[in-house]
Amino acid sequence: MRLNDYLTLGRSGLRVSPLCLGTMTFGHEWGWGSSPEDSCRIMDAYIERGGNFLDTANIYTKGHSEKIIGDHLGRHPSKRDRLVIATKFCGGMYPGDPHGGGASRKTIHASLEQSLRRMQTDYVDLYLMHFSDPFTPIEETMGTLDALVRAGKVRYIGFSDTPAWRCAQAQTLAAFRGWAPLCALQIEYSLVQRTVEGELVPMALDQGLGVTPWSPLAGGLLSGKYRREDAERARAEQASKGAIEGRRGAWVYDKLSDRNVAIIEACAAVGREHGATIAEVALAWLQRKPGVVSTIIGARTMEQLDANLRSLEVSLSPEQAARLDEVSKPALNFPHDFLNFVINTMQNGSTINGRGSEVWNLSPTGDSERF
Repeated sequence: MRLNDYLTLGRSGLRVSPLCLGTMTFGHEWGWGSSPEDSCRIMDAYIERGGNFLDTANIYTKGHSEKIIGDHLGRHPSKRDRLVIATKFCGGMYPGDPHGGGASRKTIHASLEQSLRRMQTDYVDLYLMHFSDPFTPIEETMGTLDALVRAGKVRYIGFSDTPAWRCAQAQTLAAFRGWAPLCALQIEYSLVQRTVEGELVPMALDQGLGVTPWSPLAGGLLSGKYRREDAERARAEQASKGAIEGRRGAWVYDKLSDRNVAIIEACAAVGREHGATIAEVALAWLQRKPGVVSTIIGARTMEQLDANLRSLEVSLSPEQAARLDEVSKPALNFPHDFLNFVINTMQNGSTINGRGSEVWNLSPTGDSERF
């Protein structure tokens, strides 16, 4: 796969690259990240290689991420119009202001106008609710987003970090009212974080939402920097310095659980078979998962961008993917494991849509045993 092998996002005609450039690292306002100059070089390199999908949010680096994008691309219509720019609302920008964040009509309109100003553009290609707002009726949020689509200020809409039932509620309401539907779902998803496969991913597949995973390397855990010996050192540090002084060790050790270390080692083994890094294997595994359209990659340096883009050259075999699936198998909430357990009870030896089963040992063996 190449960066310019575009995919349609969910049940829409919006074409996006298989890797989306996340811009949360643009700017130093959060104490880390890329300078505006380096951010612009990263954007240019991504675009030159065929990438067309940028992801940001109003709150990223206190709004500077959007401004960096606007200063570099927004003032050039020929560059801006070739790109799919996604930004988000919901994050609070002003301490003490109850309308500084959330998904109310007042907040959405104010957030959008500010984002358009910072990005120096007349429209947003993909506008996402950043978090589920428990205080605003979903009718108000979806009606407001539909009005913005009809006004031409927003082209497509989506949700991020929202429960599956809420997404399905919003999508059903949109269909009933004839409103613009959701076409994207941004969620944390990686070899380490697979619980989204219980509710969120099946919902996205059913409701026509293209999945755009964030933190595909699990906050750096799958970057290749960590090994089993790091967990052992962290445990020793915690034991020698105590729980308070050993907080850094505690953080590493908590992340480097036996399960996660096994995942890292499995990625390393598959990587050796491909001449690829752990990060490249982890990204390649995620990109082939059902529902995933465009994985959001972060890059503070050109070297990190190059490393992430190389993942598109890694083609996992079914056997390799199955090995990674098995080592990272998640524990899902009820009733998912139970439903897998009773598959034989339901299918009773039959194969349906390629999924086989065994004969249920408590079922009737013939007509004579049926009551």
